[in-house]
Amino acid sequence: MINCQYASFDNVVILFLMNRPLAERIRPKSLEDYISQKHLVGPEGALTVQLKTGMLPSMIFWGPPGTGKTTLATIIANTSERPFYTLSAVDSGVAAVREVINKAKKSDDLFATKNPILFIDEIHRFSKSQQDSLLGAVEKGWVTLIGATTENPSFEVIPALLSRCQVYTLNPFSKNDLEMLLDRAVKTDEIISTRKIELKETEALLRLSGGDARKLLNILEILILSEDSDSVVINNETVQKKVQKNTVLYDKAGEQHYDIISAFIKSIRGSDPNAAVYWLARMIEGGEDVKFIARRMVILASEDIGNANPTALVLANSTFQAVNIIGYPEARIILSQCVTYLASSPKSNASYKAIGAAQQVVRQQGDLSVPLSIRNAPTKLMKELGYGEEYRYAHDYEGNFVPHEFLPEEISGTTFYKPGNNKRENALKSYLKGLWKDKYEF
Repeated sequence: MINCQYASFDNVVILFLMNRPLAERIRPKSLEDYISQKHLVGPEGALTVQLKTGMLPSMIFWGPPGTGKTTLATIIANTSERPFYTLSAVDSGVAAVREVINKAKKSDDLFATKNPILFIDEIHRFSKSQQDSLLGAVEKGWVTLIGATTENPSFEVIPALLSRCQVYTLNPFSKNDLEMLLDRAVKTDEIISTRKIELKETEALLRLSGGDARKLLNILEILILSEDSDSVVINNETVQKKVQKNTVLYDKAGEQHYDIISAFIKSIRGSDPNAAVYWLARMIEGGEDVKFIARRMVILASEDIGNANPTALVLANSTFQAVNIIGYPEARIILSQCVTYLASSPKSNASYKAIGAAQQVVRQQGDLSVPLSIRNAPTKLMKELGYGEEYRYAHDYEGNFVPHEFLPEEISGTTFYKPGNNKRENALKSYLKGLWKDKYEF
């Protein structure tokens, strides 16, 4: 039992406030107070326009932790003056979803102009059946769904539900955003604004936050409350001394998630199977989604290995299929086989660079005309107009090749794919040079 006989009213208020984290205490209540995501909430932002018109679609907020997804959903509900229901996918099942939908339906009548908002945090954790239970309510307009996810909704949200929602990407806070947030906290928070806070250096604070606003405010609060003096100076040395940097646990929803997957990918790209399998173990022990790990390896197999070893993509795709069937704990063996193979494979990013270069030309040059000789000619009129004329069928010629112009005239001779310097692609390079002579710079 706490003895409060000597506690003043002011102290009781402070104790009450301290039970709420700093990030919660200074959570913005309006779009005007919302920091960052100007592409969504700026004067011409998509959400700003929708709130003005009152026409709110169901939507998915996709972005890293601490980028304001929950805050934005709350502001939308308050601004639009709609009933607001919230569920967490971690501890809510189909029954909870149906209960909320039934409440929303009861509030729906012929004169209702604003349907309720249903906010689901971590919607990627909902199973297919749980997501299916939302379809009818979203389609009929009983609720406006706002889902929040840190994972790519293209993979984690069922297509039927995704097609009924607008997807909005939230970006990590910029340095300027984070500095504005720190300034607001020390000037406006009910507790820490009563003390003299000097933000002398903020580099270490910003670095440790990783663009996560909530994490930044948590660190700031720890630093300030650990000081007995009313005057607190924040500098890089203080942050390094007092903040625990070397987190042992793997936080799937925090900075560690992004740092460790980055280390994992870079280790494979750098041909270090030992480091790669270590970071794999860190993710497995932390309970990382097996599909997330396997999906990243499929991407890497094409982006970083490519035609240096085409089998890498085959193995990575097979791994993705296999771990979905097997699951943990045995999936760790399959993942390890794939990781060590990819890390030990020759590397090439030539295909990755080729599509990037081609897309850049498309953006710059626009929709260039397809040469007449390689256009399809399914009708008589098209044939009369010259479609397909002078096209030569490669298989009718020696070596199944005959020189022809396949690119638009404006970019004829442009080289997009330059084979990498490895055994397989050197062979491809020799073959292509033999065919095209000096047309392309292979």
